[in-house]
Amino acid sequence: MPARKPRSSRQGPSGPSLFDSLDSVDPNAPLAARIRARSLDEFVGQEHLVGEGRPLRRAIEADGVPSSVLWGPPGSGKTTLARIIARVTKSYFATVSAATSGVADLRAAIADAQARGQDGGQRTILFIDEIHRFNKAQQDSVLPYVEDGTITLIGATTENPSFEVIGPLLSRSRVFTLKPLEPRHVRILLDRALTDTERGLGSTPITVEEEALDGLAELSGGDARSALNNLELAVQDAVNAGEATVTVATVSAVAQRRIAYDKAGDAHYDTVSAFIKSLRGSDPDAGLYWLARMIEAGEDPLFIVRRMVILASEDVGLADPQALGVAMAAQQAVHFVGLPEGFLAMAEAVVYLALAPKSNSALTSYERAMADVREHGDLPVPLHLRNAVTGLMRSLGYGAGYEYAHDREDHVAESQTHLPDKLVGRKYYEPGTTGVEPELASGKRAENRQPTLQGPKQRAKPAAKDRSRPAPPSPRANDDA
Repeated sequence: MPARKPRSSRQGPSGPSLFDSLDSVDPNAPLAARIRARSLDEFVGQEHLVGEGRPLRRAIEADGVPSSVLWGPPGSGKTTLARIIARVTKSYFATVSAATSGVADLRAAIADAQARGQDGGQRTILFIDEIHRFNKAQQDSVLPYVEDGTITLIGATTENPSFEVIGPLLSRSRVFTLKPLEPRHVRILLDRALTDTERGLGSTPITVEEEALDGLAELSGGDARSALNNLELAVQDAVNAGEATVTVATVSAVAQRRIAYDKAGDAHYDTVSAFIKSLRGSDPDAGLYWLARMIEAGEDPLFIVRRMVILASEDVGLADPQALGVAMAAQQAVHFVGLPEGFLAMAEAVVYLALAPKSNSALTSYERAMADVREHGDLPVPLHLRNAVTGLMRSLGYGAGYEYAHDREDHVAESQTHLPDKLVGRKYYEPGTTGVEPELASGKRAENRQPTLQGPKQRAKPAAKDRSRPAPPSPRANDDA
């Protein structure tokens, strides 16, 4: 396809105005900052919010924008949209970054807003970038001024505001969710950057291949900032090399595919959730894909195998008791080998766990037992199950009548109760119906009753010991467990 060459574009508005601070362009700023949209008509993407006739667009044009939280991934237009709102509504735009500011900065911005708004003066939009980084006390400090209208708050966050923004602030704000930009949106922005001679690369004597632009759009992962900065880097690299064209090879050399992943953010939890649900749903292909996504994004491999160990017990369980061993072996292998080769053990475990039969009987059985513990509290241990290690204990009946299972031919103390008196008869374990669990459940006692071949001679069965008064065990004996 023909290469795209920068060409002239219409100049933006000039001359002093209320919006000088919003419109001023630092020539040394990154391309993404210089080319930022200045109006709703220039804004690209998020049609569900600012398309013609959408509620947020109508609110902006009617000068009725409430305090808001803009929630979306990096490079989706949160800051740009906030600046456009200030420009259209003729509001003063005060910016605070939660990454570098504190309560003192917030108080100073609010004091300026109060002075500015006296006697019907100019309103203030307080834009808090990365608002999720502010703690509860810092967010609390702006609450009264949002409530009395001193400021219109616009917070920007990449994290779920339900978890990262305090409830009282959320109840006084509208949450608008921005989506990752589609490649076609990013391509519009790249073309604009190449044709804008005032703020973009329009005056740079270089052409960019169409395939290179498409590649930049695809590699961006919906992040316009990343795409624009990569374009600027590719153009600069070509200029430095004395080349007249930015090719696909140039782009490949300077840009990497952006994988949206933050080990403490929503993308982390969403990806892990997809991974676990794929294994639970017996889909090895999806399990391998999400595994690769996490590894390529730099996730801690031990975190991944810990999740597999949990799944082996929670979702495979007794349907395939070997699954836990496979998951633990993967954990040991990853710990011993590390990355990159450790992915082999993880991939093997992923496929095994996905293909294994599933049972959550261990989880549901434990939950039933836990419910009784929480309802009934610390019920007394039956006397016959208590360990009699002193004469006083024996005189009080500790251990009296205890039936030692191995004194029986079938090794099952079936007639003995092992629950507190109030819970005798309770059934917590309900066997699953898949894998080997039905066989395990139906044979857990029957197998013990089968005669055992002991060779040509039958060894004499030892006389049963009196277990009603057991010898004092060590402090960590199994009977104490």
